[in-house]
Amino acid sequence: MDRGHEVHVLGDPTLAAPAEAAGCSFSSWERAPHRMTHDVSDDLLKDWEADDPLDTLRNLRITSCPVRRRRSRPRQRQRSRHSSPTPSFWTPTCSDRPLPGRASLPTAALIPNIWEIPTPGTGERAVLAIANRVVKTGLPDLNAARAERGLPPLTSFYDQILELDRILVLSSETFDPVSPFVPSNVRYVGPILDDPLWVEPWTSPWPDNNTDPLVLVGFTSVYQNQGALLQRVINVLSSMKCGSGVARPDDQHQRVGRSDNVAVVQSVPHTQILRQASAVVSHCGHGTTMKTLAAGVPMVCIPMGRDQDGTAERVVRQGAGIQIPPTASSAAIQKAIRDVLDNEEYKLNAVRLASILASEHQPLDVVLELEQLVGLTPTGTAL
Repeated sequence: MDRGHEVHVLGDPTLAAPAEAAGCSFSSWERAPHRMTHDVSDDLLKDWEADDPLDTLRNLRITSCPVRRRRSRPRQRQRSRHSSPTPSFWTPTCSDRPLPGRASLPTAALIPNIWEIPTPGTGERAVLAIANRVVKTGLPDLNAARAERGLPPLTSFYDQILELDRILVLSSETFDPVSPFVPSNVRYVGPILDDPLWVEPWTSPWPDNNTDPLVLVGFTSVYQNQGALLQRVINVLSSMKCGSGVARPDDQHQRVGRSDNVAVVQSVPHTQILRQASAVVSHCGHGTTMKTLAAGVPMVCIPMGRDQDGTAERVVRQGAGIQIPPTASSAAIQKAIRDVLDNEEYKLNAVRLASILASEHQPLDVVLELEQLVGLTPTGTAL
């Protein structure tokens, strides 16, 4: 690694290629529930099938089963005394402390979206309380695993995360109004803005002298049964005087039509196309949202679940876009796109946020936090 460290990634097999491309070693879970492929049939959550949001939460609790996760660590991997486990915050038992008398390793959790753990100041407290009550049914298994390690029982699913040495939020404290209320062990380290490795190059199908506004449409690389909504957006844009690049998941359930002014592709490099875009129509996933705002582009937000409603609400709070429901009619979608294109205030607020994001954090901030946590210099030597 460029800074003299060795990094090992433990996760789903689908993460192997990007981890190794980044210079990390990799091993897969052994018994934990995990995805072998990106195919829809291999999805563990399948939240688009749930009639009741509580069913999604119950499924989430099952697929992140703590005891099974705990048995899925790499076999006999030697650790430096400067090692630091850094799990996703949805991987609870990665953060278990060792038994008394054994060396303790500092541990940090990564939150790759906005702060949604129920702490003072967190919005939607009733929703979060319900979520905690459902997920809490997995606590007996988790507490049994903790008891084996000489650890006290938890009263909340979130307590184990909140007690870590660091919680690193891959977002912006300016964008997230909860930031003044987070615990003292939380650090906002800025969003990840790189395009993923699987993104294909983009070549515009329109002539260079075309002056029509360009609208990027992206409804997540993860299947959420968004085909009907995507087609409705395409139909709207086909009737408008603009060019549109539409990214869609490469999935058999996502067959969508196109038109002369709408190019439908499997993927687009956001960092490239956003330099030309006048607006983005999106499900408001955190990654897409941060890349869009970092480019100073306003948004039409159509969240479809998960953390997307909270992210969309923050875009609206900042005056950088409009939120409409996924059930919105074609007329409502067209009006929202037209408003964002025509109202200069949305653009000005997106540009303001782009300036903040550029100055607030640097790409190395997350690495610097981890180095400080374990007491290392960039060359891997102790401070």
